[in-house]
Amino acid sequence: MTTEKSIWQRLDYGLLFLIFILSLGSFIAIYSATNVSEEYGTYDYLIRQMIWYAAGFAVMFSILLIDYRQLKHLSIPIYIAGVLLLVLVMLFGEEHKGAQRWISILGFNFQPSEFMKIFLIIAIAHLLVREQSKLPKPTFKQDLWLTIKTGLVVIVPFFLILRQPDLGTSLVLLAIMGTMLLVAGISWRVILLMVAAFIALVTGLVFLYFVNFDLFSKIIATHQLNRIYGWLDPFSSPGEFGYQLIQSLLAIGSGQLMGTGFNQGVQSRGYIPEVHTDFIFAVIGEEFGFVGASILIAIYFVLIYRLVQIALTCNDMFGSYLVAGVIGMLVFQVFQNIGMTIGLMPITGLALPFISYGGSALLTNMIAMGIVLNVHMRTKTYMFD
Repeated sequence: MTTEKSIWQRLDYGLLFLIFILSLGSFIAIYSATNVSEEYGTYDYLIRQMIWYAAGFAVMFSILLIDYRQLKHLSIPIYIAGVLLLVLVMLFGEEHKGAQRWISILGFNFQPSEFMKIFLIIAIAHLLVREQSKLPKPTFKQDLWLTIKTGLVVIVPFFLILRQPDLGTSLVLLAIMGTMLLVAGISWRVILLMVAAFIALVTGLVFLYFVNFDLFSKIIATHQLNRIYGWLDPFSSPGEFGYQLIQSLLAIGSGQLMGTGFNQGVQSRGYIPEVHTDFIFAVIGEEFGFVGASILIAIYFVLIYRLVQIALTCNDMFGSYLVAGVIGMLVFQVFQNIGMTIGLMPITGLALPFISYGGSALLTNMIAMGIVLNVHMRTKTYMFD
């Protein structure tokens, strides 16, 4: 027996409210971060972010008009389209600050690697549903084979994005894969095997660093190694590799409990490069202090908790896997971005979801929320389950 409601009555207004609150936080932080000098223009970035949010909400509500289950039939075409876009970036992409990640169309620059996250979530969700429908009670070997198949889907965009170079986004793809496989219930022995392989990889790289640095430098780029130096010991190179992290720590530390006040930050608004994108959390930490930063983290926690609820209550495995992929994407990005601003993680250039300035990243997150809302709207509630 089902309790019938129209699709639009099942729209999750609580989730929409959380996104709205995050959008307000983004406007406040970006305005404060970019009205420092004539380099940015007082309102330029704020207005652009508002436009991107308007476009994001439009795309999100457009996605609600299509049944998410139709994405199964589009998973292969959009995955191939995403890979082709990454190849185009490699051949004709625009370079900015040493990274070739953007394509310009009709005067707009967009980052295909951001949208590849969504394409990959859809492709993996379809793969898991298709493979598991063949195996009602999978064995260790079958789980291992499923993991290998999933890895083959991920490895092509992973290396294309890594070549740009964009280590942060490449790691997001791995986080998506790991989360979705975990939710799929693969054998714990396969999980241990993956963890052992990761430990062996890190150990091998450390060994190469001390034994054969020439070979190590061919695997790990110089700028990536410098970021590791700046993370492990930022004060050994305060004017170079450790500069961003030191300034971020000073900004967040100076915020203390209540912060310096809106638009009153000094450290974050004058000394940190790319503060409106990668290091936007430093602005929040300085101007709104421990209290403001904690409120933001609490909002993220409530958002993720709601996504988990939607994934658990969905009565369609494809929908559950889609939401699980979104959860993996957002959790990793939030943890990595905040972690790198306080020295817990290396600096990778990942944006803080819904807060950092950036069109491609914001549109990707809004598309992800559209898919989640779509899944929730079309989940039927049974009185007797």
